[in-house]
Formats: sequence, structure tokens, C-alpha cells
Amino acid sequence: MVTRLRALAAQWTAVVPVLAVVLLALTWGRGLPGVVVALVTLVLAGAVLAAVHHAEVIAHRVGEPFGSLVLAVAVTIIEVALIVTLMADGGDKSATLARDTVFAAVMITCNGIVGLCLLVGALRHRIAVFNPEGTGAALATVATLAALSLVLPTFTTSKPGPEFSTAQLTFAAIASLVLYGLFVATQTVRHREYFLPITRKGEVIDSEHDEGPSTRAALISLALLALALVGVVGLAKGVSPTIESAVENAGMPHAVVGVIIALLVLLPETIAALRATRRDRVQTSLNLALGSAMASIGLTIPAVAVASVWLSGPLVLGLGPTHMVLLALTVIVGTLTVVPGRATLLQGGVHLVLFAAYLELAVTP
Repeated sequence: MVTRLRALAAQWTAVVPVLAVVLLALTWGRGLPGVVVALVTLVLAGAVLAAVHHAEVIAHRVGEPFGSLVLAVAVTIIEVALIVTLMADGGDKSATLARDTVFAAVMITCNGIVGLCLLVGALRHRIAVFNPEGTGAALATVATLAALSLVLPTFTTSKPGPEFSTAQLTFAAIASLVLYGLFVATQTVRHREYFLPITRKGEVIDSEHDEGPSTRAALISLALLALALVGVVGLAKGVSPTIESAVENAGMPHAVVGVIIALLVLLPETIAALRATRRDRVQTSLNLALGSAMASIGLTIPAVAVASVWLSGPLVLGLGPTHMVLLALTVIVGTLTVVPGRATLLQGGVHLVLFAAYLELAVTP
């Protein structure tokens, strides 16, 4: 019996996705008492980590930079599904949920994850090195997507308030998909070498020279990844009323709900990026961070644009002045960080201070 339990514990990444789907089937559409909410939250966290594990297995099979792309897209699918499901039940109070969650993802990835990885990389290896060509292209794409989708709605006049008209929203959705698709083609085909890790001397590391998982193992991970994503989306929808009630009872703005969702789905992304940094593969960490920010905007905006056809209530995308200042600072500081291709503790600290300022202003605007 003990041996079986140990074997079960060792295979937790295979057990948890199945458990999440079973728990989802048992709790779907029902009011959940506190004890069940705690259990669901625990399984939800395990399902998120299991999803990232299986995404990493698939990534190891296909290699870089495809690996970072797989993980970023997997995490973004979770985020998009959560946003759409919460907006479907939230009514007018969820009008800003997509904006808040996407902006939270941008700040978490471009300042939180990037800053933490640069800090850890500089502490462990004195200088964090990466490829400025690929990282600069990713940052430029993120900045353009953020400006088109989150800044322009504040200044358009076709509709009152920081909203896009139907034509403008359609254009933003198409532009997001085109830019994201163009970046993926550049990252994986046209200029793949720009997104590979480099040595201290600037030499590209095209292979880690170790045996990856078999095709069978990768296919099993693909199936378990799908189960984990279904479990995460469904269970998160089940506990979302508890999250919203906790935020309201604490007297915090409703925007904090978007921050919590983004922190939840990006926690495993952060862990994966830190693992890469510890191996002195900072470029992989930046691929994960900026790729996730890009996917968050590039896939969320088209998804909510389609969902707005049947969702009732307004869709507010435009940022306020405070958040626009934070976004502008993020782009400027990110550009100055990327250009040299090398970063010290200072650059990591600057990004983390910007992230801390975002969190403080989210709680006390």
C-alpha cells in the first residue's frame, strides 16, 4: 500500500488533471460551501502547475523557441477562457474585466517576471545576458498591441466612454491576430536564431544536447494538458464568486479581481521562467515573459471581440491616466533594458519597483 501511494504521489501531474475534471463534473452549477471551495482551490492550483509541467514536456520535445511558445499559448488559453466565462456571468460589473486582466498580465510579465528573472540572473551569474534582436522585437510587438488595444479606446470618440465601436473593435482584433501571427512566424521560422539562448560570448545555443521525451510521452502530456486546462477553467469559474465576494468585503476595487486572475494563471509561467534563469538561459525566460504578454493581448482581444456578440453590457478597454503612465514607463524602461543585451541587478530592481507600484495602485487607486 505504501509503495502504491508513493507511486501515485510521483505521478501527481497525471492524477491531478483527471481529478480536476472529476471535481468539475461534481461541482458544476452548484453553490459551494467553504470547505468545498478550499478543496477546489487546492485542486485548481495543482491543475495549473500540472498544465505547465505537461506544456514543458511538450516544449522539451519540440525545442526552443517553440517551447516558450507552447507554454505561453497554454497559459493564455487559461486566461482567455477565465475572462470570457466570468464576463458571461458578471453583467455590467464585468465590463472592465478583460481590460484589467490583460493589463495585469502585461505588468506581471513585463515587470514582475522580467524583473525577477533579471535580478536572479544577475545574482547568480553577475550579468544576465540575452539576445537584444529577438527581445527587442518582442517588446516592440507587446508595446504596439497594448497601445492599439488598451490606450486608443480612451481617446476614440465614436462611442462615449473608453470603449471601441464595433468597427474599431473588429480592427483591433484583426490587427492583434495579424501582429501575433507575424511575430510567431518570425520567432519560429524566419529569424529563429534571435530567440535562442546565448553564451557569455554571444554565441547562440541551438541545443541543450540531452535526450528529450519520446513522442508517446509528448502525446500523453498533450492529452493531460487538455484535461488540465478544462479543469482550470471550470474550477476557476466555480470559485470566482468567492474571489469577488472577498474583494468586495475587503473594500478593494473590482479591478483587483483581474489582478488575482492574472496572478493565478501566470504563477506557473513565473516558475518556469525562473527555472530557465537558474540555468543561465535568460533569453528563454524573456521569451516566456514577453511571449505571454503578447499572447495575452493578441488572443484575448479577438476572443472578447467575438464574445461581445452575445455578451450583454459594455466592453470597456481603455486605460485610465495612472495605468497609461505605468504602461509608458514600462515600455521606456523595457527598451533601455533590452538594447544592451546585458542587464545587472539595477535593471531587475527597476522593473520590480514598477511592478510593486502597479500592485499598490491597484489596491489603493
